[in-house]
Amino acid sequence: MGRIRILSDLVANQIAAGEVVERPASVVKELLENSLDAGATRIRIEVEAGGRKLIRIADNGHGMVRDDALLAFERHATSKLRTSDDLLSIATLGFRGEALPSIASVSRLQLETRVGPIAGEPAEPSGTLVEIAGGNILRVEDAGLPVGTTITIRDLFFNTPARRKFLKSEQTELSHIAALVTHYALAHPTKHFELHSATQALLIAPAVANAADRLFQIFGKDTSNYMLPTTAELDFTRAGLPEPPPWKREADYTPPDPGYLRLTGFVSKPELQKLNRNSIYVFVNQRLIRDKLILHALSEAYRNILPPTSFPVVLLFLEMPPQEVDVNVHPAKTEVRFRQPSFVHDFIRDTVRTTLMQARPAASFATALTSGPHGASSSLLLDVSPLPGAADNACHSDPELAEGKEPPHFAGSAGHGIGGAFFQPGPPTTFPQSEPYNAADTETFHAPPIKSPTFNLAAPIVPPSPGRFAFSGHSIPVGYDAADPTNYEAAPQQADTLTALSTLKPLGQLRDSFILATNEEGLWIIDQHVAHERILFEKVLRDRDTEQMQRQRLLMPLLIDMLPAQMITFAEIAEELDHNGFEVEPFGPRTLAVKAAPVGLEGVELERMLEEVLAIPDRNQQSENSEARRRRIAASIACHAAIKINQPLDPAKIDWLLTELSKTEHPTACPHGRPIALRYSHKDIQRAFQRT
Repeated sequence: MGRIRILSDLVANQIAAGEVVERPASVVKELLENSLDAGATRIRIEVEAGGRKLIRIADNGHGMVRDDALLAFERHATSKLRTSDDLLSIATLGFRGEALPSIASVSRLQLETRVGPIAGEPAEPSGTLVEIAGGNILRVEDAGLPVGTTITIRDLFFNTPARRKFLKSEQTELSHIAALVTHYALAHPTKHFELHSATQALLIAPAVANAADRLFQIFGKDTSNYMLPTTAELDFTRAGLPEPPPWKREADYTPPDPGYLRLTGFVSKPELQKLNRNSIYVFVNQRLIRDKLILHALSEAYRNILPPTSFPVVLLFLEMPPQEVDVNVHPAKTEVRFRQPSFVHDFIRDTVRTTLMQARPAASFATALTSGPHGASSSLLLDVSPLPGAADNACHSDPELAEGKEPPHFAGSAGHGIGGAFFQPGPPTTFPQSEPYNAADTETFHAPPIKSPTFNLAAPIVPPSPGRFAFSGHSIPVGYDAADPTNYEAAPQQADTLTALSTLKPLGQLRDSFILATNEEGLWIIDQHVAHERILFEKVLRDRDTEQMQRQRLLMPLLIDMLPAQMITFAEIAEELDHNGFEVEPFGPRTLAVKAAPVGLEGVELERMLEEVLAIPDRNQQSENSEARRRRIAASIACHAAIKINQPLDPAKIDWLLTELSKTEHPTACPHGRPIALRYSHKDIQRAFQRT
């Protein structure tokens, strides 16, 4: 008798559930995406025991007729695909038809649905109720139901106890669900979202006009002040589109419309730093993903702005034609593959870097005391990935969560950072449904919360957007237009920038290390070493590009002993060292002879600089491209040639330093990510002396 057998549908569904349903957050993700695909404008999620005991999602989408309600639990039954060609242009969040049968095979499921009016036809007089336990249909009957769909999941993994044992604590699972719902609420600001646990409302986010309103609504004014809006658009015509050869084209063939690559969202100022990448949230065509290509592009954008071990906070929304991205490459649809990855990578990198360069944000003196990756207020975003399973990977650095301990409880207080929107038990944060936010009314977010009204599946009232970012021939709602006098007071206060560096009047030095200066904005403290380091860094990059590096020959060659691995590294970067003003050659099997070096590098600093750039790379570190190598060498030259701390400077030197710093492209941070200038504003000084 043969040994190979065809598995039963029940076993096949449970195997599929192992890929799709990893934890309760996976169930919420699949059902939430189904609600969004159904055109729902109001979605309510209820969770008990971290999703083990109960998950209920109710929406006001278009619902299903009785036949569709039953067919939805068959494997690979979907309304979103017809032919294999549809896989090349998927415009919906779900498409495989695996989620419902997989979830039903490992839980006790109840589906309640009723079709609403479609194309002028009246709604169905009654709805359909379906009950399934462990993949077996128990009951199907008509029922009086509201328009839309409600799915109730009870006793998740009740028939697969091994899977149930691998779940984390209730609070950990709840934190994953909260992160997921919050970030889908960010991606769909014109829809109403509610998340309730057994004891409290964790999130109530009425519909608003645009992403800027949603950011302010959920996270409050304090967090909004840390974020910089970014927006850009590029025609895919530049990248070229694949077309059939001339002999295969029809007589009436017309070239396809290339479409646009469009980026909107928010990136954090350099003063806000995180210890991992869990605060980077990327949506592609409103789908939450975790993509290495985009993470690398963001790292490149912040290179020489943040320290190598710190990461920014990013909320990024990418829009592109569906044929430009393949979402059918991961069982849980959390990864995608771009048809033109380098084009997308460079577009994101250049857009984010340009935003940072143009903003030139100035760090507040008071903020700098608590910001940074180790500061008390650095946890501005929830350190839990909203992608099911993503938080248990190598990028998770929270030891308590890694050990399965309970994270802090949730709270509904806005204005304490992005993570603060969830933690500590408390009443829900509620917001007026029919009016856009007003920065002057931020005090209301700290007042006792309004009691949550009864959930209503009626369509929400979306307030009109007072402003848009205009593209060439297109317009995307992103935020308020500060130029509109009618909404000027509603816009957040304009961020402080480093443009005022050119107006500084130096007062002197503090311990021969920090320059004190003043202007109309207040008192400034400038780190003289990192300021000169930024000036030299940009000068080295410019001179290297134009081949104008000034070098000085040494009276006697400097001999430096190296390890064998360092000699191999030297062979790889010898050409780049030559472009940067060095003249170095091997002098024996393990010795280098330095005959010339860039102007400003000499003695011990020259030797330290070479040892730094020739350091043995970490095994786990990604291979270094030419651009990263060029910037690393330039940063090392600038660091070792710059003015040192504890070095007295005459007034003329201080004036020159401040003038040159104001001319740099990015005077916010040194190439290694340390802040250059801190401002103690006139308002802060008055407040400290109780003058306000």
